[in-house]
Amino acid sequence: MAIRQLSVFIPNKPGKLAELTKLFFDEGFDIRAISVYDTADFGILRTVVSNPDKALATLAENGVVAKMSDVLAVNPEDRRGSLNEVFTILANEGISIEYVYSFVVEKGQDQYFVLQVGDIEKAEKALESHSVEVIRDI
Repeated sequence: MAIRQLSVFIPNKPGKLAELTKLFFDEGFDIRAISVYDTADFGILRTVVSNPDKALATLAENGVVAKMSDVLAVNPEDRRGSLNEVFTILANEGISIEYVYSFVVEKGQDQYFVLQVGDIEKAEKALESHSVEVIRDI
């Protein structure tokens, strides 16, 4: 089962990221993972938060443009080359990777990777058949 990610469109202006994360804080949402990509006029914040359905509704109520999507989260072994193995497994199955970002839940703990892939269910099965841990809840 995939995890839910919010993609939020924010203007490329000072303070806009702070405003958005303050809204999450004020409404009691825990940010588990975050990544921001920019273009000339706006940024795209991709984030995994607690209670994503409520977070999406809260964003809409506050005039923030956002969408929800399913993504794959994995925890490869902590050893050299394991991330390459994840990418190779997916490539061998013909599964495209659109983007990747990583996060750590607790200091000193495992690093997780979020992947947007062409076929989440097929990717989950392929990775689990190669003993890669697929994260179901963050």
